[in-house]
Amino acid sequence: MSFIAGAASANVDLLYRNMPRLPEPGEEIYTDEFSLQLGGGLPATLINLGRLGVPAKIATELGDDLFSRFAAEEFEKNGVSPLNLYRGDKIPVNITSAVILPDDRSFISYGKGDLEADDGAKEAFYEMARGAKICLMNSLAFTDVYRRLRQEGTITVLDMGWDDELGFDKYGALLEIADYYTPNRLEALKLTGLSDPFDAARALKKHFEKVIVKVDKDGCIGIDGDEEFFVKSVDEFSRVDSTGAGDAFLAGFCYGLYYDYPLRACIEFGNITGGKAVTKVGALSGFVTEPELLSIRARYYGAEGTA
Repeated sequence: MSFIAGAASANVDLLYRNMPRLPEPGEEIYTDEFSLQLGGGLPATLINLGRLGVPAKIATELGDDLFSRFAAEEFEKNGVSPLNLYRGDKIPVNITSAVILPDDRSFISYGKGDLEADDGAKEAFYEMARGAKICLMNSLAFTDVYRRLRQEGTITVLDMGWDDELGFDKYGALLEIADYYTPNRLEALKLTGLSDPFDAARALKKHFEKVIVKVDKDGCIGIDGDEEFFVKSVDEFSRVDSTGAGDAFLAGFCYGLYYDYPLRACIEFGNITGGKAVTKVGALSGFVTEPELLSIRARYYGAEGTA
């Protein structure tokens, strides 16, 4: 059975909503709305894929602590098979406490960010991901594994997020390996040094046969061969919280790739999953099932539900 794979640290979010303000030093403020959720990033993309019925696997680090156990349970519950790369005795997951105010939010985070990829971790990830139809790339530490998988026929999709040092000097190896790169507007402008997202998309055409540039809440630019097009967002979704929108877009996009849809349809799926994600607070609260995804696409984009 084919599947989609990736490697990343797990992120756990403690969300405090309806907070009137941040507490001053020494103060304690209560809220009546709290939730514990997995956070964003590549794990959220894989969970959204699992919810759509796509087999998914993740190489990550999980300990014996309650946050790691929560993350492992969430992966399994949502159809994502976790491979544990951790051998220590500390808390290896990233933990963020998010205080959500009426017009803003503040964060306190614990963790080290990315995975530590020694030779053993790289080989374990390769063995897990070998045979995957798609591998999601987001870490320079696993560049050699991504290259090896691509040489064996796996489709590679890069979504590395924002970096102040974003450029070909730092990420050239990953960009060279990637079959698809899914930047947002700011990332595409930063990488190309241009000021217009359409110009940036055209510049990326020099490096990719098929180009995607997400243009915030408006939609997504696509270039497929000689065809350039714009896929507008689904305007029936009400924006509540943009956390996880890019991760959810990537899930819908990869759903399309997994089932061999053309580029425009992959972007349509991404717009739907990304748009639904912003309707609730948290990276994984707002999502669609596969029947809902196909139904919304047919209704909004006038497309049939088959590839």
